[in-house]
Amino acid sequence: MGAGKTTVGKLLAKRLHKTFIDTDHEIEKRTGVHIPLIFELEGEAGFRSREAAVIEEFSRQHDIVLATGGGAVLSQQNRDNLSRFGTVIYLRAKVEDLWQRTRHDKNRPLLQTSDPQAKLKELLAQRDPLYREIADIVMDSGIQSVHALVHQIEEQLKRLKSE
Repeated sequence: MGAGKTTVGKLLAKRLHKTFIDTDHEIEKRTGVHIPLIFELEGEAGFRSREAAVIEEFSRQHDIVLATGGGAVLSQQNRDNLSRFGTVIYLRAKVEDLWQRTRHDKNRPLLQTSDPQAKLKELLAQRDPLYREIADIVMDSGIQSVHALVHQIEEQLKRLKSE
């Protein structure tokens, strides 16, 4: 959450001449409502069910860059689909960077707590091992510009193809 998946994904897709898809945006498009309302009406479990269906559908497509929500890796089914059908890039960020990027965003239901920075720390501790489990490429997203990061990802993708 806040690592830059959508921003980096859009630019990477453009540079690779692929279609960009953001699972959160796709869920909003299909339901006609924003994610916070889905959380309010269906809870996190309802949202995660919708997310899993979208990931299963799009993970099997070709010539796309798919950005998932930060919690997508919590589901073994999602991890299996993503790692089986695609190249997984984990944009890793420090809690401080995530906090700076998300602190004013009201569209992040899991951060609507009395201590959102502590929540980010908890989420990162829970999710980081899962991201590492399936990641083909791990990139730190807080160090360089988006363009530099995308360039480094492109270089890593070329290396993977040549192996």
